[in-house]
Amino acid sequence: MNLALSFLNYTGLSVVGWVAVALGAASLAPFVLMAGLAVPRLRPRRWLAVAENKDWRLFFNTLFWNLNFWDSASTMAGEVERPETTFPRALGVSVVVTSLSYLLPLMAGMGVLDAPPSAWDDGFFADAAGRIAGRWLKYWIEAGAVLSTIGLYEAQLSSGAFQLMGMADLGLLPRFFAHRAPFFDTPWVGILLSSLIILGISFMSFNDIVASANFLYSLGMLLEFAAFLHLRRSRPDLKRPFAVPCPSRRARHKLRFTVLGVGVYYLMAFCKARRCLKFSDGRVEEEKVLGEERRTRGGDEV
Repeated sequence: MNLALSFLNYTGLSVVGWVAVALGAASLAPFVLMAGLAVPRLRPRRWLAVAENKDWRLFFNTLFWNLNFWDSASTMAGEVERPETTFPRALGVSVVVTSLSYLLPLMAGMGVLDAPPSAWDDGFFADAAGRIAGRWLKYWIEAGAVLSTIGLYEAQLSSGAFQLMGMADLGLLPRFFAHRAPFFDTPWVGILLSSLIILGISFMSFNDIVASANFLYSLGMLLEFAAFLHLRRSRPDLKRPFAVPCPSRRARHKLRFTVLGVGVYYLMAFCKARRCLKFSDGRVEEEKVLGEERRTRGGDEV
């Protein structure tokens, strides 16, 4: 499978782009049907259900992983006609479609099914669709999940391969990475290397892959913002089709507050581990609430 998908990427961005559009339509269509069929049976009060045990680390890791990598498209700007007008329009549409594709099916499933939050585990979306419309929609969503993964693989492989080629063109990597295929004109070295890396991490668990991807992406974002501030100060004469309406001084101040907030968080964690300061574990407030409830009940009985 890895070899077949890598060969598809080898054939060029035009083929990958149209295949990704077809895969996206096939994987999003069942969720649109699910949301539409759920409207007559919606119970909005069910949207307020709250889980008892919350895994915030897993939640934010998964949320961040699902909503990142927008900047990866920039590595293929050289292959796009009129990127200065195409990219903003495409990104705007993508943000709307991505947000709706998460919110609408989730609101449909929660609003129709009287299922506890603990039931929303891996694969429950397909079960929810089956309960709302029937097995045919359940099987369609399961197939769409596979197609969506294939599309994600192709997009990430393309962006990674062209990024390696771009770094080689700039002299940051050996010229070997800039070689293109003779017929399809694609960066075959980057495609091969990226495929081998993906094959190597395929044996990791999903949670480990998400955490590792988020960590590496966060490092990349720090480098991107640092390069943005550095080039804005050192090379103000560079041609820039887009401009951020924020003075450099204000951007530096905001960055300092971010670093300060992260530093305070780890400082508090260090003090808590070393017991340098006293911290409440939440039990005191809980005991106060329970005491108030007991006194209220006792007063009612009297």
